[in-house]
Amino acid sequence: MGGVIRKLWSGEASLYRDHLSRLAPDDRRLRFGMDAADDAIAAHAAKAFGGGAVIHGFFIDGVLRGAAELHILGSKPPVEAEIAFSVEAEYRNSGVGSALFGRTLLVARNRGVATVTMSCLPSNRPMQSLAKKFEAKIKYNLADVIGELKTPGPTPISLWREMVTDGTDLAASLMDVQVRALRVD
Repeated sequence: MGGVIRKLWSGEASLYRDHLSRLAPDDRRLRFGMDAADDAIAAHAAKAFGGGAVIHGFFIDGVLRGAAELHILGSKPPVEAEIAFSVEAEYRNSGVGSALFGRTLLVARNRGVATVTMSCLPSNRPMQSLAKKFEAKIKYNLADVIGELKTPGPTPISLWREMVTDGTDLAASLMDVQVRALRVD
């Protein structure tokens, strides 16, 4: 894989927008379930961090190359969440999606999410394979495919794992800021 996976902070919405904008038209369609113009991507990135969403990113040399969004839906048990992924073409099939999925499921678990769903187009076979790898229950419809995962509740160890990764994520984000600053100068 050769990169760093870490949480994105709300001040990094422009990095997320730039990543999504680099996706080819077909990849944008697979990610959003429809064609997505640059202005729609900019609007999505600007509001993606709202409402308690957690976004993890895959970085190479300070550049965001893949991302996983977790949107928690409500707060009353049983809590549900939706996830969505995007990985730039040259970084696919290298374990990035699996690593992003694993980190996202850890956060969902620690937030008390009971069910995580992902939705994709029937033509998005890589996303369906990734969902199956994590033992999602798959439902096929005419317009989309829904993957559903049940998550166990948080444990002291899962909470500790997220706390430790948050600490290393903060350090990695500071390094990314420095790498980007050096590129500008």
